[in-house]
Amino acid sequence: MKLRIICMFAVLSAIAPFYAQDKQERAQWTLEDCINYALEKNIQLQQDKISLQESEIDIKDARASLFPTLSFSTGHNVVNRPYQEQSSTVSGTEIISSDSRTTYNGSYSVNAAWTLWNGGKRLNTLKQQKTNKAIAQLSVSETENTLQEQIAQLFIQILYADESISINKGTLEVSEATYKRGEELFKEGSISKADLAQLEAQVSNDKYQVVSAESSLRDYKLQLKQLLELDGTEEMDLVLPQLEYEDIMRLLPNQTDIYQTALSIRPEIQSGKLSIENAKLGISAAKAGYYPTISLSASSSSMTNNASTNNWAQQMKYGWNNMISINLSIPIFDNRQNKSNVQKARLQYNTSQLDLINKQKELYSTIEGLWLDALNAQQQYAAAETKVKSSQTSFDMVNEQFNLGMKNTVELLTEKNNLLSAKQELVQAKYMAILSRTLLNFYAGNNIEL
Repeated sequence: MKLRIICMFAVLSAIAPFYAQDKQERAQWTLEDCINYALEKNIQLQQDKISLQESEIDIKDARASLFPTLSFSTGHNVVNRPYQEQSSTVSGTEIISSDSRTTYNGSYSVNAAWTLWNGGKRLNTLKQQKTNKAIAQLSVSETENTLQEQIAQLFIQILYADESISINKGTLEVSEATYKRGEELFKEGSISKADLAQLEAQVSNDKYQVVSAESSLRDYKLQLKQLLELDGTEEMDLVLPQLEYEDIMRLLPNQTDIYQTALSIRPEIQSGKLSIENAKLGISAAKAGYYPTISLSASSSSMTNNASTNNWAQQMKYGWNNMISINLSIPIFDNRQNKSNVQKARLQYNTSQLDLINKQKELYSTIEGLWLDALNAQQQYAAAETKVKSSQTSFDMVNEQFNLGMKNTVELLTEKNNLLSAKQELVQAKYMAILSRTLLNFYAGNNIEL
């Protein structure tokens, strides 16, 4: 009995990982699921977070430079004088004479150094590193925003491709039904063999359009998997929402309000402002090179020698000496290094200002473009709806007349293609309006949602 229970647990333990994996592969993904997963797994985002951690280490280094350094050093030498019968050496306070051709001596020293003042360069460097950390944090936020926008675009493209497949499949069904009716009319002598061949070619073309739409859908899903760092062969069942007329034609937010909100919350703008502050600190740090540097140093050391008559402890005691010194370094001529550093720092400040202006212009251009795209798409959608209705009515009439032998193949195919074109225009305007409005809401500080 015990053996059976043990075997049962062993089997369950063995199949559990495969069951869990299969469950994960069959899990359904919403847009929110995709975004949350990407924010956790995306490699570029993880690299930015590592850079943020590096900036924290740089702050610690800059802060540590404000404190003294302390070190211990020791040296041990063996001296051989093969042609000297007697040698003299100074060890601490002793003058040691030895008739040994080989002697050993050791030195021991504790050293401390502290820069008291260097024109404020260390403090400005510390402030710069803190600013760099804030910029690195904003860089993480910027990558997160870009990732969310890319996922939203791909998700909506998947919605578009999925609906396009449905439209093309519906068109194929109509073409196949028309071809079957054409075969009957051909047998009755109502249409020629050339007309029947045209209907057959239309069926083949519609099959190709279905395959092409399915290929686009697979490509968009693959791109989405890559953003999520998923294996390309892994099954991904997306939850595609049904979008209503109200979702498409919803009133757009004010363009100016979006821009003003984006200026205050978008990380690329905040990063640009911090870069200007950082450049100002860089100028101050560069100017510190013109000022004197005051430093304090101290040491405590002793020496030993094997030729001494004193033991090691006595040598360490009598040879011990302490030193403290204050040093002043005044730059006089440095081959133009300080002047060049200041000029470069000022140029970097000007560059930072221009970068901020450029980012603000790009932000305004992006928002304006999205707003116009959304407005145009809504207007196109309203017009396309009317066009689809009229094209459907016209096709139904011509198709009915074709079935009665009153219309030829060219007229039927023309109306059919007009209807397909109208449906494609409708679905394209639909998802362009959804995408543009979704991104506009995101720039206004809202979460991405459909």
